[in-house]
Amino acid sequence: QVQLVESGGGLVQAGDSLRLSCAASGGTFSSLRMGWFRQVPGKEREFVAAISRSGSTIYYADSVKGRFTISRNNAKYTVYLQMNSLKPEDTSVYYCAANVRARVTTRVDEYDYWGQGTQVTVSS
Repeated sequence: QVQLVESGGGLVQAGDSLRLSCAASGGTFSSLRMGWFRQVPGKEREFVAAISRSGSTIYYADSVKGRFTISRNNAKYTVYLQMNSLKPEDTSVYYCAANVRARVTTRVDEYDYWGQGTQVTVSS
């Protein structure tokens, strides 16, 4: 069983940066494809970014492309989401997720393990 714990959320102003971290335990991290998603109340959880086991394949949602960067450190069992030029519309609960399947994916329903989420609030 894989456990994921996010950290790094908070309240910032528009234009600021934040770095989210997700620490994994209970599995072999280098075998996991990892993703970040976000969700606001009343809306479906949406894809933000995903990274392959080696980091060689990365996907971003169009809404964050050029502003957010996903990365991972397999030795530290951690995946990161660097968020720059934050906008009020980035306000959400951000979730880390792990996928044990055969490919990196952007689909919510193809992730097997989820963290508890961390709140990011961007004020205008």
